[in-house]
Amino acid sequence: MYTQLDIESHFEGKLKIAYLNQPDTMNALTKPSLSDLKDFVKECSEDPTVRCVAISGRGRAFCSGQNLDDAFVQGNEHHDNDIIRKIVVDYYNPLVLEITRCKKPVVALVNGPAVGAGAMLALISDFVLAVDKSYFAQAFSNIGLIPDTGGTYFLPKLLGRQLANYLAFTGKRLSADEAKSYGLVAEVFSEEEFVPKSMEILEKMSNMPTAAIKLTKKAFAASYSNSLKEQLELEGDLQQTAAETEDFKEGVSAFLQKRKPDYKGR
Repeated sequence: MYTQLDIESHFEGKLKIAYLNQPDTMNALTKPSLSDLKDFVKECSEDPTVRCVAISGRGRAFCSGQNLDDAFVQGNEHHDNDIIRKIVVDYYNPLVLEITRCKKPVVALVNGPAVGAGAMLALISDFVLAVDKSYFAQAFSNIGLIPDTGGTYFLPKLLGRQLANYLAFTGKRLSADEAKSYGLVAEVFSEEEFVPKSMEILEKMSNMPTAAIKLTKKAFAASYSNSLKEQLELEGDLQQTAAETEDFKEGVSAFLQKRKPDYKGR
């Protein structure tokens, strides 16, 4: 079904991992791979058996950004016919929206370099787990472009204006540890620990009360534009919705009975 992705299923289908699978190009993004990723995230979002979604890369890189050979027709030096805008609007923007509104947690497993759109693919996920040898670079300025894949929206909010400007203007590489110190990465693991430690976290996420996580994502997203009063009102509404879920009832029962809860994600 997905020609550009390698899909793995774990924990009885609760976890789905999509691996970008073009290691020869360091998993550079193409129109087919962007479409496959969008469809994969959307399918996982709607599948009630899936509780957690992850994105990673095969080989030595997470993602090296846009594949320029795929973007431009050979000999089209002036890039006319709005080719860049069409790729952004038709392929990148739909993927960004699917990831940010996914009903399940979306985790980036950054196994190596994450550059340009590849860096943003990681940073628009709900959180990032990275191997210590990886790095992140907003390399758009190196070829005369601006950050896309949600970069101009998320970077100032994640980093503040000064640091967002600095990284976007200079294309400076951030090591995994630097990215963690700036709040861009949740955890950094050694190469030996990366897979087992990441899977431990993903297994936990796959057994969490997914309905509440979906509502948390919705509340956080609304906070970017809401006033405090509006956000407090939304919290009340969403908390009531959460309290009506099966997971909440199970969580309370498990607490009172002093046992481990068995959440179903609904």
